[in-house]
Amino acid sequence: MGVLLTQKITLYYERFKDIDVTFTKDMIQVTGLLTQQVHLKCGNDFWPCVVYTTSFEGAKVVANIKTGLLGKLQNTNNFVNLRFCFKIPGETNALTFFIAARVISSAPYGTSQDVNMFTLQFSNRPPDDFIEIIGRVLDANVNSSKRKDARIPLTTDNLRKLNILSTETAVFIQGVPRRCILRDLSFSGSKIIMMGVAKFLLDKEAAIRVDFNDPREIFTIKGKFIRAENVEGKKEMVALGLSYDEAAVPMGYKIRLNDVLTSTRADFHEGDSDEAPKNSAS
Repeated sequence: MGVLLTQKITLYYERFKDIDVTFTKDMIQVTGLLTQQVHLKCGNDFWPCVVYTTSFEGAKVVANIKTGLLGKLQNTNNFVNLRFCFKIPGETNALTFFIAARVISSAPYGTSQDVNMFTLQFSNRPPDDFIEIIGRVLDANVNSSKRKDARIPLTTDNLRKLNILSTETAVFIQGVPRRCILRDLSFSGSKIIMMGVAKFLLDKEAAIRVDFNDPREIFTIKGKFIRAENVEGKKEMVALGLSYDEAAVPMGYKIRLNDVLTSTRADFHEGDSDEAPKNSAS
């Protein structure tokens, strides 16, 4: 492991060790968690479970208790191992590891008599791979708020870093796709240039398609045009600032941008992401 990665993992652990992450559908997707491969190991036996939340200090999992799990926990003095399994992009084999823990509480899950929520306290610091996977998401989430207006101009170099093949994309206005050119991206919005008349597009709701490669991910992010200007020298073109609906921004998109914004070589600057571009489309 390189020095820079080791430093990053240490920073993740120190900054986020007591922050809980809920495994929503979005979270499962961006981490690559293979939910069918997650188990509680108690003694020599395995019990399927669902990870509800996790931090670097512990986790909450949901498991069926009608299979003798509670009795087994009594025999092991509540000591277990939580098996995680992640699919890493570009890797053939899944990443699997165990985290030693102790069950510190157990209670029925909702109104179910068959399923309990177990609160686990990790016995040791979890593996570096786990800290890197979870920490990367937490870091992106924090920075999406702290640096929401940090814009990444889509230069050739930044397109390469973001793994975006082309600035040509589509924007959906009232459900109708229109061709456009991306000029920059931020956590809170984007800038585009397209054919149109500024006064007819201002305040319109829209959704921009952002197409990433390696791994291939396509996000369609909803928002509203809050700034529209004519492009100097090109009467048929309009420059638009799209402000995203914060709740509609996918975590995968945040991670992509954060990886570039936290790179020491990234070419970006702070600014208002809703400010429309004033350069030409050429």
